[in-house]
Amino acid sequence: MLISKGLAFIALGSNLEIPVFQVQQAFDELEQLPGTHLIKRSSLYQSAPIGRLDQPDFINAVAQIKTELAPSDLLAALLAIEHKQGRLRESLNAPRTLDLDILLYDTLRYQDGELTIPHPRMTQRAFVLQPLIEIAPDCQIPGYGHIAPLLAACKDQKLLKING
Repeated sequence: MLISKGLAFIALGSNLEIPVFQVQQAFDELEQLPGTHLIKRSSLYQSAPIGRLDQPDFINAVAQIKTELAPSDLLAALLAIEHKQGRLRESLNAPRTLDLDILLYDTLRYQDGELTIPHPRMTQRAFVLQPLIEIAPDCQIPGYGHIAPLLAACKDQKLLKING
């Protein structure tokens, strides 16, 4: 897949090892990726865990980047950042030092064994949609449309905007 200078949105989340620091550090790491420029970063949001509830709350954010990396190369770079910050993949929905997910990459709709774009659960998560609408209020999700109605459907998911 050959793509040049793609506009991508990345979800950031952490609930271990000083989560605010982990997310802030990840913003810095995104800026250092080859051929990549961090365009915007959302505020930080605190959210309760989904799925596995016996863990600390998360700190979440979204970054908008412009990158020369193809989606699969971007995914590899994000996994390397997670690993550098101590991410262990012990079980599904386990607590984590850092989670980085490609939400959107241009208007691409893509799926292989390791990557799905748009992110398959982003439309059901206020902790993704709220920071996304903050930095990209006119954002359209391929196959779903504008994010505002999707965020409204997540109104029962509580978020707390924090300083960070």
